[in-house]
Amino acid sequence: MKKQLLSLVFLATIWTASAQQNGEPFEGIDQTWQNGSDRRESSVFKDMKYFTPSILMDVNYTHSFNNPNDNTVVGSTALARNNEVQLSALHVGGDFNYKNARARFMTQFGTRSIVVPRNDYSPYRGQYQLANVYRYLSEAYAGYHFNKWNGINVDAGLFMSYIGLNSYYQPENWEYQASFTSDNTPWFFSGVRVQIHPAKNWKIEPWIINGWQSYGKFNRMPGIGGNITYMSSDSKLKVLTNNYYGTDAGGLPQRKRFHSDNSLLLRYLNRPESNGISRMAFSLTGDFGSEKGGGVNGFAKGDSVNGPSQYFASLMFYNRIWFAKNKVAWTIGGGVMKNPGRYLVLYPTGQASPLPNPANPTQTEGAYPFSANPGDQFKGWDCSTNFDWMPNQSITCRVEYVHRESSVPYFAGKGGVTSPSGFQWTPLPADWRPDLVKSEDRIILALLFRL
Repeated sequence: MKKQLLSLVFLATIWTASAQQNGEPFEGIDQTWQNGSDRRESSVFKDMKYFTPSILMDVNYTHSFNNPNDNTVVGSTALARNNEVQLSALHVGGDFNYKNARARFMTQFGTRSIVVPRNDYSPYRGQYQLANVYRYLSEAYAGYHFNKWNGINVDAGLFMSYIGLNSYYQPENWEYQASFTSDNTPWFFSGVRVQIHPAKNWKIEPWIINGWQSYGKFNRMPGIGGNITYMSSDSKLKVLTNNYYGTDAGGLPQRKRFHSDNSLLLRYLNRPESNGISRMAFSLTGDFGSEKGGGVNGFAKGDSVNGPSQYFASLMFYNRIWFAKNKVAWTIGGGVMKNPGRYLVLYPTGQASPLPNPANPTQTEGAYPFSANPGDQFKGWDCSTNFDWMPNQSITCRVEYVHRESSVPYFAGKGGVTSPSGFQWTPLPADWRPDLVKSEDRIILALLFRL
């Protein structure tokens, strides 16, 4: 499989820029309704010749009915602190194009620049603080566009992942707090990708990357995978699949991970000029995968020789209804996840975190870390509903209610996950433990801007 992907990269790079192009990728297909896609009809900067700027801002306020004393949100990459107005993300950048040479960069400031990189262990292999080097970039890649078929792009650098359907940029998503399926799968990749558009309806995209949401490699083998996307010419249907294979357990090169992510999106009503219901659509995403070798046994039944089962299975569904010429929208949905071994579970923060301590990687940050050993069970489910007001293509005002549950204590309870007082300087009594509970309910208010 690795050799086949390398061959695809090689074949793409030998096409000449003078080859005839039949059209633009997905030309004439409306993607503004799709979950995880840019809802703007066009950029206000579209007439600029060589550079198209982009600015995104995400400001949120969330209240957990558990009322943790340290205001810490547990188990989310979208949220960081309760009962405070937070700048979750500020992205500034854009796209460069000059004679088929192309590049894109987007900066990343706000709480997500801390929340997301902390889940990548690869910087602890070798020297240099990769998490700090890349922390303030969400995308940064360069490449070349070949005028073949409906376009071929060869890019290298740091780019967004599509696994889990949701976009990393919140203005593109139907819901704010992503379901387990999306929030526990990668938001970024580092490496090389080739985007091949043999016709306007199709994209075939192989990857050779450092690993699963990792700035560096955990072992010698790179991660390999790819995406296939189809969109119908009438803009009603989108079907995609992402598949990944790699070695992402540090120090365990014999442990192989496979993951398959599959989504179906259908727009089943479209009356854009209606003052009543103007559009209706749903998205359905199903993921499955496993880790096998190095003491775990994938989907197979656990035994004393190969170790316990270790796999990931999840599903999420969302339905969205637009009103008033698409100025208002209501979304409802949720999902389920099962992850024996907890290898994709977002680890709790604070004293419940099992992440390595940057000052001493032989120790963990938390005094009482959440376990993620082979055989440890984890099941979760969630549901949410929200209302959006979108007076124009650049602003979204959202109010969302979320309920999440897990089979083991996981979310921050009233006692928080930092200390008895909630402050980091408070000494930890011998009998104190992070207050983790099995469920949480929260309200989210978000202001999402894009220009």
